[in-house]
Amino acid sequence: MMKLSGLEIFKYLPGAQKANHTNCKECGCPTCMAFAVKLAQKQTTYDRCKYMPEELKNLCIKNIKAPQKTVKIDGLKIGGENVLYRHEKKFINKTIFAVVVDCSLPDFNEKLKRIKNFEINRVNEKIKVDLVILKNAGKHKIKNLCDETVYIEEKDFLNLSLNRIVDNNFHKTAKELVKIRTKAIENRDEKYSDPVYVYFKSNSNKYNLCARGAYYLCKYANMLVFEDFDETLFATLMTLRQNIYTDPQKPLQVESKIYEFNNPDENSLVFMTTNFALTFFAVANELANLKVPSYLIVTPAGGMSVLTAFSAEKFTSKMVAKTLKKFDLINKVKTRKIIIPGLLAPMKNELQKALPDFEIIVGTIEAYSIAEFVKNIT
Repeated sequence: MMKLSGLEIFKYLPGAQKANHTNCKECGCPTCMAFAVKLAQKQTTYDRCKYMPEELKNLCIKNIKAPQKTVKIDGLKIGGENVLYRHEKKFINKTIFAVVVDCSLPDFNEKLKRIKNFEINRVNEKIKVDLVILKNAGKHKIKNLCDETVYIEEKDFLNLSLNRIVDNNFHKTAKELVKIRTKAIENRDEKYSDPVYVYFKSNSNKYNLCARGAYYLCKYANMLVFEDFDETLFATLMTLRQNIYTDPQKPLQVESKIYEFNNPDENSLVFMTTNFALTFFAVANELANLKVPSYLIVTPAGGMSVLTAFSAEKFTSKMVAKTLKKFDLINKVKTRKIIIPGLLAPMKNELQKALPDFEIIVGTIEAYSIAEFVKNIT
């Protein structure tokens, strides 16, 4: 069954049939076409129309059902997606990262320990391995591996309603993933409604594994299962996942204020950036790792990145001056130098006029260059 569009719905309604009750407005919409469009966009319900034929009712009931099932393992949710493209709405349940641990191997405890100790912190989120699949568990009853990681015995995992693809051929796997998601979302085909995971056998080429995993993460694996565990590989893929599984309609932003690093005083360096979360954490991580005390002024910019905020006139000299006045920076520090992002070099003179009590210094374009830049100004 195809996903119902407004036009397809309208064909069944009295307005299209020129029948009684055409554009009756009893549904709350001015016309049958308006009702059909709202119903297709899930802004109203089919039962609002008292004169809807049974055939269309049955189609609507089927269309309401989630196109992809959700499978739960303890606190983990796998699948449940209802769009093909992130910008249509958003992806719902993040792709799960799982590691197979063979308890019959002599080094399995060491592997478990590495998994337990693995953790990355990015954009104010602590990220761990999601799932451990215990193979040949036997008498090994491993509980409380860590708070964030779920474990399951292989026999129980294989009994879950999941579609398995073993990654032996990249082109074949990629094609199959796209086909399954398209059939589920666009055609509402229940034969393809189970979440899908890709199984990676041991592979010494981590670059190849990373490239394949990144592609499948984007299109459209609900879970990636690895026989190998490599910290660098997982950190890379988890960073990509975090970027994909954000809500595109909600900018990632942090609070606009002055942040302090390494116990700054009135003579410390002063940096400036916008409140876009990815920019903030990139800069904040660099400043935190410096031995030099510093302040970071975060300006309100609607959660936009530096260049986007500048282009959209969300980062202006007037706004900056107002922000510094609000934070009372002039009385907070004796430092009279403010380091702005390198991308804002074109507005240096404008900022200098708006802030005559400070010297505006153009900093680096990339956050990773801050450490070297600081050496030349301290």
